Amino acid sequence: MTRWSRVSVFGVRLIAVLCLPAAASAQPRPAIADQIAKAYGFDAFGQVEAIRYTFDLDGGPKFKFHRSWVWEPKLDQITYEGPDKAGKPVKVTYKRSQLATQDAFVKEVVDPNFFNDQYWLVFPFHIIWDTGATVEDAGMHKLPLGKGKARKVVVKYPSTGGYLPGDTWALFVGHDMRIRELEFHHGGNAKPSVVIANWTGYKKGGPLLFSLDHHGKADGKPFRLWYTKVAVRLTGSDAWVEAK
Repeated sequence: MTRWSRVSVFGVRLIAVLCLPAAASAQPRPAIADQIAKAYGFDAFGQVEAIRYTFDLDGGPKFKFHRSWVWEPKLDQITYEGPDKAGKPVKVTYKRSQLATQDAFVKEVVDPNFFNDQYWLVFPFHIIWDTGATVEDAGMHKLPLGKGKARKVVVKYPSTGGYLPGDTWALFVGHDMRIRELEFHHGGNAKPSVVIANWTGYKKGGPLLFSLDHHGKADGKPFRLWYTKVAVRLTGSDAWVEAK
């Protein structure tokens, strides 16, 4: 799996299924993990009925992707709009609890792409949700891309289970608990093996804070990953709250 459209690209993984916030982690975690998640609206995630977003990736002529999603966490339901294997536009809605009954396109392409795209969108929440991962507060370190220093928080996944075992994510966090940069290392042989990106374009949709623009390098080659048309629908409302 070497195509940037698959989970191998940016190391998306979940330990089992995507879940709502857990009451407690299976692994002890430093206080900064909760502080980061709360800065992005973690405590209000239970108010969210749906998140809508469009994902774009530009990693060069051969790696340009554009796809749209509606994620309904409480229903465990995902709607995908984008190209099928032949490049023709398609719309698919499915429940992850029924993934085994879906066709190969949903299981092998759509669902892994959903993980990739939502993971970068709500990564700060995965520090809490992915209870099998270990979280370490490594103190102040030089930023891998920019100037200056930031607090380095290392999130490492176990060597077995999930989409990509052994992945390591290093977050570089400012005093406001917002991620400034991120450095990712694959646990396996998938490419790219190292991804470094900044976190910019911050906007708020309802109670949630999103970083919508990421520039950086994947195995030394420049790329840009960004989101548009991001909106949140809250409990008891039919209206979408646009991120702005």
